[in-house]
Amino acid sequence: MTLRSILLGVGSALPKRRVDNAELAAQVDTSDEWIVERTGIRTRYIAGDGETTATLATEAARKALAHAGLAPSDIGLIVLATATPDQTFPSSATKVQHLLGIKDAIAFDVHAVCTGFLYALTVADSMLRGGNAKSALVIGAETFSRILDWEDRTTCVLFGDGAGAVVLRAEETSPTDERGILATQLHADGQWGDMLYVDGGPSTTGTVGKLRMKGREVFRHAVVNLAQVLGDVLAKAGLSTDDVDWVVPHQANARIIDATARKLGLDHERVVLTVDRHANTSAASVPLALDVAVKDGRIKRGDTVVLEAMGGGFTWGAAVLIV
Repeated sequence: MTLRSILLGVGSALPKRRVDNAELAAQVDTSDEWIVERTGIRTRYIAGDGETTATLATEAARKALAHAGLAPSDIGLIVLATATPDQTFPSSATKVQHLLGIKDAIAFDVHAVCTGFLYALTVADSMLRGGNAKSALVIGAETFSRILDWEDRTTCVLFGDGAGAVVLRAEETSPTDERGILATQLHADGQWGDMLYVDGGPSTTGTVGKLRMKGREVFRHAVVNLAQVLGDVLAKAGLSTDDVDWVVPHQANARIIDATARKLGLDHERVVLTVDRHANTSAASVPLALDVAVKDGRIKRGDTVVLEAMGGGFTWGAAVLIV
């Protein structure tokens, strides 16, 4: 028997306001054709008054709990991945804990930008298998619209807001029932920090700052790093691309997703794509796309699924699990 972190439920949340490319084209020098050709993005959701990272995370968490058939009181661990917390402190995870009515649980944020959910999933998996809790909520939630420069057409069209959540539970599995997280692989290389960053912070400028990106360089690194980490995590799990039913990639850019799939020889029909409707929701993008693919019936119990992402830092990572 092997103790593994089993995926019990998924959920997601989006702000009320949906913004299409035509609406952005009325504000900055861009067009629907320009955005779609370069990114594949057609719409995104933007948080309004009363919608924050913590409120979106809580909504996604409630839906994941309902899907898992668990109550908030069953949760002993909350790991929330975000680069846009409600406040510098307390952590947004503790806000989610309070909003869910959980009186006592381990709760903290993880900050690895677009790779945040993979980092959070790996931390939660280790803590569950280490006996720190029996069940966990792992959440990716962002309100990137609050750190965008809405006069910079090269970045403001790329991002959106949202949240995704999964419920994990530590269970003993047998060789005939190999569910759960099989392997994870994480990386970081800080020398590329000036490629994708926010030009502010409490210890430097004392301001929130705005997102800045060197898009061409990020694209090049993303294709190489994502292909490498996908190969590495499959090898770690003793699998090959032929064993994979679905890949759920970070939803940054349709061209990056296509290029990575081609580099690995993956069938495009096995890759979940939601960037067209949600844009890049950073740490929320992987669990948000996972929720879509589970709820529409593409991903089924027993499927082997690979999750992957790359973000500012640079950070990148992947996980393989049997749902």
